[in-house]
Amino acid sequence: MKKSIFVIAIALFGFTQMNAQEYVVFGAKGGVNFTNMTSDGFDENNSRTGFHLGLLAEVPLTDRISLQPEVLYSTQATKTATSVFLGNSVTRDYQLDYIQVPVLAKIYLIEGFSLEVGPSFNFLANEEVKRTAGSTSATTDTDFGSSFEFGGALGASYKFRGGFFGSARYTQGFTDAFDSDNWDGDAVKNNGFQLGVGMMF
Repeated sequence: MKKSIFVIAIALFGFTQMNAQEYVVFGAKGGVNFTNMTSDGFDENNSRTGFHLGLLAEVPLTDRISLQPEVLYSTQATKTATSVFLGNSVTRDYQLDYIQVPVLAKIYLIEGFSLEVGPSFNFLANEEVKRTAGSTSATTDTDFGSSFEFGGALGASYKFRGGFFGSARYTQGFTDAFDSDNWDGDAVKNNGFQLGVGMMF
């Protein structure tokens, strides 16, 4: 899996450099995630805070439209409703970490300000569940997650002179985050917001 992710990342950034020649610009970004999972199998659940960090490239196609592939490490999670077991309140935090590869169309409305939309190819890198009962907690590695998730992203960004930029986007998983063979059959899908800052070089 790690080898496949590396090959995809090299191919994407190699493609942008080959086609855009001297016009392609590269950058780095990072920020905070506010994510959740939706499923009929969750009676109630709450969003969790995580992070994303990675690299990107921007390939101008016209004066107002660019192609922006990215490779991000992103942590996503949800906290299920509290239940009671042997007199203790129990919560479960499910965490799925992904290597996300969004390929976005970047449409500039005015100088510096753009809308971003496109698919995202997400590869599961790590997963675990944390159970908390009273003052005691335990973290366990799990094998519920699907190794691949297809999703999408929609957002906006503003790039300042000098290369610094800020971005905000909504992400949505279109395929199940959990394998049906390892889960209860209810569809579980990721969603959330990413707020980030970065620099183009």
